[in-house]
Formats: sequence, C-alpha cells, structure tokens
Amino acid sequence: MAGHASGDQGVGVPRAAIGPPRFIGRDGELDALRSALTSGTAVVLIEGEAGIGKSRLLAEFLETTQILETTQAGGASSRTLVAVCPPFRRPHTLGALVDALRQSTDKVAGLGLSPLAGALRPLFPEWAAELPAAPEPVEDATAVRHRLFGALCELLDRTGVTVLAVEDAHCADEATLEFLLFLCARRTRRISVIVTYRPEDLPEDSAVRRLSSLSAPSTTRLRIALGPLDVAATAGLVSSMLAGAQVSPEFAQFLHQRTDGVPLAVEESVRLMGDRADLARRDGAWVRREIEDIDVPATIRDAVLERFHRTSPATRTLLEAAAVLTDPSTVGLLLAVSALGEEDVQAALEEAVGTRLLTEGRRDLLAFGHVLAGRAVYESIPAVRRRTMHRRAGVSLRDVSPPPLAQLARHFRAAGDTQDWSTYAEQAADLALASGDDATAAGLLGELITEVRLPGATVVRLARKVRLTAPEDSDRIQDLIRSLRTVLAEQQLGDRGEAEVRAELGRLELLVENIAAGRKELERAVPHLSHDPVAAAQAMIVLGWAIGEPVPNETSLYWLRQAAEMIALPMPEKDRNRLRVNRAVGLLTLGEQEGWAEVARIPWDAPHTAEHLGIANNHYNVGVMALQWGHYDLARRHLASARELAERHPYQRHLTLALAAEAGLDWATGRWDGLAERLHGIVEVAAGAATSHREVRLTSHLLAAARGDRPTAEQGLSAVLAGSGEAPGCALAAAAALAAMALADGDVDRALMLSQEPLDLVTGNGMWLSAVDLVPVRIEALIASGSAGDIEARQLVRGFSEWLRGRDVPVARAALAWCRALLAQARGEHERAAALCARAALLWDALPRPYAASAARERQAACLSACDRRESALPLLEQVLAEYRELGADADVVRVAAALRAQGVDAARPRPARRGYGDRLSPRELEVAGLVIGGRTNRDIGEVLYLSPRTVARHLDSAMRKLGVSSRTALAVRLVELGLGPAS
Repeated sequence: MAGHASGDQGVGVPRAAIGPPRFIGRDGELDALRSALTSGTAVVLIEGEAGIGKSRLLAEFLETTQILETTQAGGASSRTLVAVCPPFRRPHTLGALVDALRQSTDKVAGLGLSPLAGALRPLFPEWAAELPAAPEPVEDATAVRHRLFGALCELLDRTGVTVLAVEDAHCADEATLEFLLFLCARRTRRISVIVTYRPEDLPEDSAVRRLSSLSAPSTTRLRIALGPLDVAATAGLVSSMLAGAQVSPEFAQFLHQRTDGVPLAVEESVRLMGDRADLARRDGAWVRREIEDIDVPATIRDAVLERFHRTSPATRTLLEAAAVLTDPSTVGLLLAVSALGEEDVQAALEEAVGTRLLTEGRRDLLAFGHVLAGRAVYESIPAVRRRTMHRRAGVSLRDVSPPPLAQLARHFRAAGDTQDWSTYAEQAADLALASGDDATAAGLLGELITEVRLPGATVVRLARKVRLTAPEDSDRIQDLIRSLRTVLAEQQLGDRGEAEVRAELGRLELLVENIAAGRKELERAVPHLSHDPVAAAQAMIVLGWAIGEPVPNETSLYWLRQAAEMIALPMPEKDRNRLRVNRAVGLLTLGEQEGWAEVARIPWDAPHTAEHLGIANNHYNVGVMALQWGHYDLARRHLASARELAERHPYQRHLTLALAAEAGLDWATGRWDGLAERLHGIVEVAAGAATSHREVRLTSHLLAAARGDRPTAEQGLSAVLAGSGEAPGCALAAAAALAAMALADGDVDRALMLSQEPLDLVTGNGMWLSAVDLVPVRIEALIASGSAGDIEARQLVRGFSEWLRGRDVPVARAALAWCRALLAQARGEHERAAALCARAALLWDALPRPYAASAARERQAACLSACDRRESALPLLEQVLAEYRELGADADVVRVAAALRAQGVDAARPRPARRGYGDRLSPRELEVAGLVIGGRTNRDIGEVLYLSPRTVARHLDSAMRKLGVSSRTALAVRLVELGLGPAS
C-alpha cells in the first residue's frame, strides 16, 4: 500500500494487540510429518535456515497429534522426548539428551533396567542409588561409548519414548550424533527419530546426513526442507498476530521483500513496528505508514536489539542474564545472575514475557524464544558486565546437584577465572572419558593446555589424557605442540620434568608426521626417563619402529633391543604385555625372526574382562604381522580370535580392524566369493576408523582391478597412494598395483615413476617385508627400460636376497623366486625362467596365494612357448584360465582366453551340468540385485527372499562380476541403465 493513514486511524497498534503468530503456510509439511510418524518407525530430517520455522513445525506436530505423553492402545506409555542442543557447541557428552531425560524422568527405580544400565552412572550420578552396579571398566573408548548407547536405548524404551526429537543438530556434540546413528541402525528399534538442523552449518561429512541410510528398509525416511513463506503466507502470518484482521496486499508485499519470507524475521519486524507505532488501521485493514518513514531492520539481530533497547533497564538486565545463561533457567537463577531485586525481577519478567523476547517452557523454565534472539542480546553486552554475569552464573550453578560441569567450565572460562575453569573443565573431561567421548575430552583439555599458563607437570598430565589421532585432529595437536614447546622454553622443569614433556611432545610430533622432530624429542627424553620404565620402553619402541623417513635398520634394532632391557624391569604386567606386543610388531616389521620369540612370551588369556581389549588388540597385531610374513594359517587364527573377542564384549573399533584384516587375508588366499559385498559392509562401519577404512579400500580396489574394473581401481588406488603418510604399507601395495597396470599398458616410464619413491623408502630403512609386491613390479619395469635398468634390477634382486638370507618369510621366498624368474627371462634363459616360475608358483600355492600362483604359471607357460615347448605350455595355460575363472579374475580370463585362441585352442567356458545363464543375470540374481536398488542390506534381502546373507552375497558378487562393476552403487546404476530394475 502507498498512501497515508488518516484521522485517529493513524494511531499505532498497542503492544497488547500483537499476539503470537499462528501456524501458517506449512500444512503440507505438517501432513507429511504426521503421516511419516503415525505409520510406523520413521527417521525425519527437517532442515532450513535460522528462523525458518523448524521448531515451530515440530511443536505444531506435537500439539496437533497429541503425541506428547499420551497413552497408546493397550495401555503402553508413549511419549516424545525433545532434546535441544545448546547454541554454543558446549563440550558436554550427550548434553542435550541427558538434560532432556533428566527433566522428564524423576526416577528410574521400578523400570526393570538390566545390568547394562549401570553404564549410565557417569551421566546420571543423582540416580546412583536406583541404577544397577557399574559394569567392569574397559579401556577401549568405542566399547565404552557403545555400551553407554545400549544403556540409553534401554532407558528410552523403558520410559516409553516412541519419538526422539533432537533440535539444532548442527550444534550437537559428536557423541550425540554418534548415538543417533547407533539408534537408527538398531534392528529392534521402536523409536522414531526427528532431527532439525541448519544445512549451511552442517559439515559435509556430518553424521546427520547418514541417518536415513543406516535405518532399516521398513523405516519411513523423510526429509523436509523448509523454504521461505510466499507473500500470501506472509500476509496470513501478520494477520494472525493482529487478531485476524485483514492485512493490505501492499503491506504484505513490503514485509515479504524486507524479510525474505523468513517467519522469525516477519514476526520480529511486526513486533518492532508495533513498538514504534509504525502500524495503523485504514478501511478495516492493517497498513504501514509512509514508506519513507518506515525502516525495517535488515537482519533479525537488528530487530531484536531495537526491541531489547525499548524495554526498561531492569528488563534489559534480566534479558542479559538469560542470554549469558543460554539454557532454560529458573527465576531464582535469573535473579542471582542479574543481581536485581525481587520486585524489579517480577516487573522485568512480566515485560520480557509480554514482549515475547522470553518464553516460558516446561517446568516454568525461561529462555529466549529463539536462539538468534539470545545470541544477539549476548553479543551486545559490554565485556566487563558479561564477565561479571558469567562469574555469578558459575557461583550459582556450583551448588546444583549434580553439578553441570560443562556449564561451570564455560561460565568460569568466560569470567576469566582460570582456576575454577581448570577445575571444572578437567572434571568435565574426565566425565567425557568415562563415557567414551574422547572428542569432547580432547576439546576441553586442549583449550586448558593451550590457553592457560599451567605448570609443566600439569600440562603433561593433561596432555596424556588427550586421545587424539591424526589427521582428523591435526590442528588441535599442533596447538598442543606449541603449548608444550612454550612450557619447555619458559619453565624450569628439571631433567625428569623436561624428559616427560619431551616424550609427550615427541609422540604428538609423530602423530602429525613431523617424523624428524618427533624422533629428536624422544631421543632427548629417553636418557632421563629411567624413573618411568613404561614411558622409557614406549619411547624406545617408537624410535625402533621404521616409520616415515628412512632410518637405518641397525638404528631401529638398537632401540628395540634397548627396550627389551626396560621391559624386564618391574612394571604392571598389563603394561609389560602391551610393550612386548609393540616391540614384537617393530621387530617383525623389520623382518626380524626375533619378533616371533617375543610373541611366544605373550599371554593369551586374562582373568578380568577389562583386560580382554588388550588381548584382542594383541591378537590383531600378531595376526596382521603373520599376514605380512605369509603365515596365513597363523594369521587366520589370531584374527579370528581378535574378532571373536571384539564381538563378545563388544569393541567396535577392534571388530572393524579385525574384519578389515580378515578381508585382506581372504583377498590374498583367493577367498573372493562374496568378498566385494563383505568389503562394502565393512566400509559402511569403518568410516570413523581411518586404519580400517584405508585397508578395506585398498582390498576393494585390488579386487576391482582383478575383476576388470580399471577406472574404479585406478582412481581408488591413486587415492590410497596419495595418503602414503597415513598408511605407508597400504601405499606400497597401491603403488605396486598401479605400476603393474602401467606395465600392462606398455607405459614403462609411469611404472618406473610410481615405484621409485616407495622403493627408496624400503631400501633406506630395510623394510623389505612391506615391499614383496613392489619389488617384482619394479624389477619388471627396470628390465623393460633397457640395459641400464637391467643392471639396477640385478642389484635390487641381490639386495632382496641378502636381506632374506636366514629369515623364514614364506611370502618373500616366493617373491624372490618370481624376481629371479623375471631376470632369467630377460636374459633369454627361458628354460631356467620357466623352472623359476614353477618354483614361485609352488611357493605361492603353499601359502596359499592362488592369484599370484596363477600369474607365475601364466609366465611359466610363456617361457615354455619361447622354448618351443607348445605341448607343455598350452595345457598349463588352460589350467591357468580355469584358475582365473574359479577366482573370478575376469580381466585375466579375457587376456588368457585371447592368448589360447591365438594358439588355436577353444577357450570357451565349459558347458555347465545344469542350465546356466552365461554373462546374463539369472532370475535369482536379478531378484537379489533389484532389491539392492531399493537400498536394502543383505540381511534385509535375505529376509524377503528366505535366503541366508551369505547366499545373498554370493548372488550379488556374481551379478557384479557379470556386469563388470565392483560396488553396490555401481550395480544399482548399471541395472537401471540396462532397464533391469525390480519391475523387469
């Protein structure tokens, strides 16, 4: 509208005439939400920018469906639990969920909780008398966390929660997000999940984005993206605030342009106009005054602050107190933090609630109606007054039982009170560690170490509590490194104190791959760590590990043997056994037989459950070393033991590690049937375990290469190679595979380039064991490059042979025979080369490593053909073809079949005894693969088709092989492209 209001109609609307807005413009979204949550278990993601109406949509659903604390048919208690994540990413393990449960559950006696619920004690100390006894402690943070998650799920079930709503998940702590993943992945889940978040504040790899994919197929999945209101809805929203009176189209258009249709911005603007008397009535409709006289703030913040400054001084003080507290608070707490008199508080409360800047929630707790409003007021508080209020908040909250440790740490930190901040931050970190929440603990302790000048001994004690892993925490580790270096530079610590700081500093430098700096600090620390044999032995073992930069073999052995003397000194047996395993791994990585003698000293049982994690870890480490040496039967036994222990307790991280290593063992031993599916399943759960994830990806890409999926294999192996600093062993295997592909393409220069740097590392530190796949490829590339390369190849074989002398390394013996065969073939000694290939094949068969054995026989056949021994070569090549077919090595099948046809041999696949489908999908394969398109897991498909998960995996593996793909996603895409979806 343009024009003037006339007469007494120009009087501004009184504040009392502006009411709360009705729910406008979201009926479709509300219907979709209601449908999803009333038709069974659901996972609903509601996204939208700040102020767009996510919380209002949830509140409207709860109110209109009357789901909150109602009773289902049959008398079972049913309710929705709403957990609101605080606007500041306050380090508080499962903070929003714990607060919501604490406020909605008075007591847990009589719920019939199982012994597992004892894990809840650290989070709910006030329920200690009603909870079962605390379970036996375990060291693995993941195991602690998952045990706690199981207990929380049981508590939710027993208290009748059927819908868990988590608001503002972009502010959630990592443990809360991991719990949501855990909850959604439960196959017995009866709880629906609603999550609201701002997509612009959510990291790309956030767990929130994975919630739907982890839920069961029977779960309803819904994502609601809230957009701005249109002009008509904006008019309806304004009208609802003005007692349903008509709003002129011009006014609605004006507001829509100024607020972009964001509901909160519309509401704040209308309230501000009411405060300013900028609204008037004309001809029965609400209009604005002259356009040149009205200034609608461009941001919600500006609108909130102008309304804030229009209130009385006492109300402003009260609002500042609420902004400092952040969380919904009692009147008494607001009174203490504001330092207002009781009469002033009452008047201020009436005004704050009347203006709807503050809202009253459950249990009469008061908070800002929207987080943006509270944030705007908080940022406007002068620094001195803000610190004073934080100090009052900390003092007031100190008497609360149980003490809100994370809030206390935040308030005393903001108040500048470093002593109380340190006290409560460390207590909060200890609580987080007890709950398996390493990330929160690292954040709290890292801030203390980096921001507070603490004594050197305190810094070391806190730093040792921080469980960090590179590269995910590299920035935080760098901060810790700087703090420790400041301690060394500025404090007089004495020899012992300095040694402890340097040992911790060396550990952190190694985590961020500052290898030289880390080794230097450890070397300086060791002479003064004799008072702590465990720390001294650990430092020596780390110095003995051949990691990163080339270190002479003799240097590594020196430190590992020095460590043996320390391990013999008095120390707890648990530490001694851990150190023995670490020392054995160091020795075995170097290919030293002495390592197996150390393994023989390790006990493989433990009287206490808490020690089983260490036993599982020991089995895993020994199994991995046995796998690298080629002792495959021994590897399978140890890895199976590690997996069984991890499944029994459970230790999720160690289970993933064991499964990943077993998959690598299955790749080596030719157990490829269903391997692609198993690898895919491990990848889904290994995303948070970097080591497992890299190993599984490597195995998956090696399998893809053998199956003929070159683009996928090359891209994936290149990514593994690029992460060489994170996993040098995986990088060496990736370099070998890529170099072999380059040789197959005739690109000798690329093969040389790919193998040069990794081989330099091997020869520099004597780690020949890790290069048993790389050395033969490097030799073949050198031979192909010409006479100069031939000389280098001979030197390389000589060095490999010298290293192997006196060592029982089956995989290296086979590789050496293979290398010698390549040299003999290059010299034209085809009879000798054929014999050496046969020896290599026998050695590979003995492990067994069938893929390598078949490759050796294929080369043997080529050498026999070069000797005009066609009658021996062709049957051998036919045998190789059958072996490749049995493995499913499709790329090799194509190559060998072509070679046989060139020799006039029919290389067709033998006719099956029963009807076969060749390269076409069988009806069962089509049925199984079609269900993959719907996102079902193997277990889900098996339940639908009455098949075991293993049988489903076999059908999918066959379908992927026939269609030339190596992943479920690629299979689904290919089926759609071919028109072979479920309908077909």
